[in-house]
Amino acid sequence: MNIAVIGTGYVGLVVGACLAETGNDVICADVDAAKIEGLKHNKLPIYEPSLDAFVERNQRDGRLSFTTDVPWAVGEADVVFVAVGTPQDEDGSADLRHVLDVAEMIGKAMRREVVVVTKSTVPVGTAARVAEVIGKYAKQTFHMVSNPEFLKEGNAIDDFMKPDRVVLGAETDHARSVMAELYAPFVRTGRPIIFMDIASAEMTKYAANAMLATRISFMNEIANLCERVGANVDLVRRGIGTDERIGPSFLFPGPGYGGSCFPKDVKALATTAREEGRPLHVLEAVETVNARQKHRVGEKLIAALGATVKGARVAIWGLAFKANTDDMRESPALTLIDDLLAAGADIVAHDPVAMPEARRRVDSRVQFADSSYEALRDADALAVMTDWNEYRHPDFQRIRTLLRRPIVVDGRNLYAPAKMQQLGFEYYSIGRGADVPAGAPAKAAPSRPVQARR
Repeated sequence: MNIAVIGTGYVGLVVGACLAETGNDVICADVDAAKIEGLKHNKLPIYEPSLDAFVERNQRDGRLSFTTDVPWAVGEADVVFVAVGTPQDEDGSADLRHVLDVAEMIGKAMRREVVVVTKSTVPVGTAARVAEVIGKYAKQTFHMVSNPEFLKEGNAIDDFMKPDRVVLGAETDHARSVMAELYAPFVRTGRPIIFMDIASAEMTKYAANAMLATRISFMNEIANLCERVGANVDLVRRGIGTDERIGPSFLFPGPGYGGSCFPKDVKALATTAREEGRPLHVLEAVETVNARQKHRVGEKLIAALGATVKGARVAIWGLAFKANTDDMRESPALTLIDDLLAAGADIVAHDPVAMPEARRRVDSRVQFADSSYEALRDADALAVMTDWNEYRHPDFQRIRTLLRRPIVVDGRNLYAPAKMQQLGFEYYSIGRGADVPAGAPAKAAPSRPVQARR
């Protein structure tokens, strides 16, 4: 099948490479000439595991190509995926200018009957607006489809190649037939293709991300309460996660969610609801909780350093909003950096992948170390912000030697509190009982027998 993907950002690149991998002829188009030139030489603008191999292999074998000529790409296609950015507007809504600009290009450039697929995350009603714009210019028949993406950064290739489900909003037999054929190689294990109307498909994407964000904020609230009452959120998480009605996913407390999807999509859905006169109060609370949670690690560090925070040197492990990506959009590490700088601390940071992006974002306000251990040298405290594998099992004795003061604030709960205290660290985590300095006895409820009533 001949496919055009308009937009070579995170979603567009993954879609194009994966569809080419199953034998389709794919043209990825973008108006950014520098990005396209880099992609022609297998230089990707993002980090995503295995994506570089997919791009290189399919380009070499002639199934994947890149161009700045968007009209040409559209004219060659049977299916056009719209995967351009929908940045957050000032009022929290999704900015659809790029999507509607592409719609006009499609209407003017299409030379045959095509299926137009909105892959970008867009509010309910966007496909109808896109169809209206295309219809002003199109001389050929076209069919609209909403096909929301459910890709996790750091695992996007597997998510596309082996999806939990494929959601397709399609309202003509031709569109359903074409999309079923296109996705057939990805659902051979029996995963469902779920057909529905277009509006429902658009809503499904937002509802899914809103639910996941809600679980994260809920567990962060529970974790913060656990600290006050002396409970352990790890045990609470296991206790509720084994309930089949709840399940274990997205129940890990931490420094708050970030990235390109959850923050933007939560705001966009909440904005849509307010505009429709049906505000989503739960979702608004989720957003408020997350904004507050991003300050928790900074609060713990500043409290631990006390009066010495001004001029203290703090090491940060992890800058990306999650592991296996270089994406720093809405990263909790950025909030921590701002909080520490405002308190007068100096910062030295390390991340296995995201430091080029971090240098662009924070410039000279932060020093960067070439290795995780180099960041610790003469630091007064360590903050762990991203759960990269290389941070999970470090040499604790080496950490203890390199740090000037043995303060560790673990924003991802990677380490065992008892072990850290035995090693002499002043260790703080998220929601695992009251924070206890090294050598101090943990607060616990008294244990005594309960006598039976007579």
